[in-house]
Amino acid sequence: MSATAIRETQGSYALFTTPIGRCGIVWNDLGILRIQLPEATPEETLARLTGDRELRQAKPPAAIAAAIARITRHLKGEAQDLSDLPLDVRALPSFQRRVYASARKIPAGRTATYGELAHALAMPKAARAVGRALGVNPFPIVVPCHRILAANGKMGGFSAHGGVGTKARLLALEGVASGPSASRAPSPTARARTACNDAPVLDPQRAVEHLRKVDPKLGALIALVGPCKIELKSTHSSFAALAEAIVYQQLNGKAAATIFGRFKAIYPGARFPKPEQVLATSDEMLRQAGLSGSKSRAIKDLAEKVQSGVVPSVAALRRMSNEEIVERLTTVRGIGRWTVEMLLMFRLGRPDVLPVDDFGVRKGYMVAFRKKAMPTPLELARYGERWQPHRTVASWYLWRAAELPKRVP
Repeated sequence: MSATAIRETQGSYALFTTPIGRCGIVWNDLGILRIQLPEATPEETLARLTGDRELRQAKPPAAIAAAIARITRHLKGEAQDLSDLPLDVRALPSFQRRVYASARKIPAGRTATYGELAHALAMPKAARAVGRALGVNPFPIVVPCHRILAANGKMGGFSAHGGVGTKARLLALEGVASGPSASRAPSPTARARTACNDAPVLDPQRAVEHLRKVDPKLGALIALVGPCKIELKSTHSSFAALAEAIVYQQLNGKAAATIFGRFKAIYPGARFPKPEQVLATSDEMLRQAGLSGSKSRAIKDLAEKVQSGVVPSVAALRRMSNEEIVERLTTVRGIGRWTVEMLLMFRLGRPDVLPVDDFGVRKGYMVAFRKKAMPTPLELARYGERWQPHRTVASWYLWRAAELPKRVP
């Protein structure tokens, strides 16, 4: 590229406000050169937008102003077709240009995998190269790299601030609760069917009958303990359930209940505070309620992710698979896999959850199966495959075994 062409690509820039924060755009006479999603602060957004390039701040011309307006409406949840916005890609390698052109053909509400995009380019072995090209995408939203998922519909990576949480938020704005593994959008009939069918429901009696048949040793434990009395807690909001889980972490039940009561008392008159109320609460007030600094930060991060749609509603959670829920909720600070598994079991009533890292479950296995040592998580997972699809009830009995003497008669 000539020196003149390089100078032409430097362009002008402007910052603009959107529902997800302050964004930036760089343009020249040929089109858009760069789009910057919000960083942690407006200053960081500007620094990422301009870098070491020779740019000048300017009032966007009519075409760029129209592009900004369409991008802003899209980020408000009013889906826009941005595939016709002009981009200046002259400085990019040919492969990147091809990847971006193909990605722009994926409309809002649909997704594709890196492998599918590679096949579309007639380069089926180039999935990783496609991923690398999208990882340096200078035109997020316009080149919708957030619609490209890893194999089996997993979220994959995302280089913007907030990582996969931001990716999930962008997909949610487009009506995609979580990424499907195929690029083809479901038909209206299929979408309605999915929305009406919740995940499998816990049935302790049926589970006990199954477990006795497939595992006589576990059957002996069931006979000793008696009927399964697993109790589910009502859940009116994912925010309330997860906030309670954060407060209860690493505390005994009485102390945690006291602190959780003090936390709710900060917001009189409400069944449970709204995310925006928690975000407006000072750290000092949360500390006075008994929350540690780390738990205060975790609850505020949870509030932000509920507001942004990264943490779905209870109704949406009920339509998601276990692994989709784990992947989404563990993006919240302080929420690990075990915490999500407890929510799956005792809030959502999922019938096939085996928390292999849980000390009580592993100890119960050692007692019930007369082992000299507790199993590793991998050993427990392998053995527990025979309990599918009723591993939640199996886990409940293992917890009861942990309360018994070291040997089961």
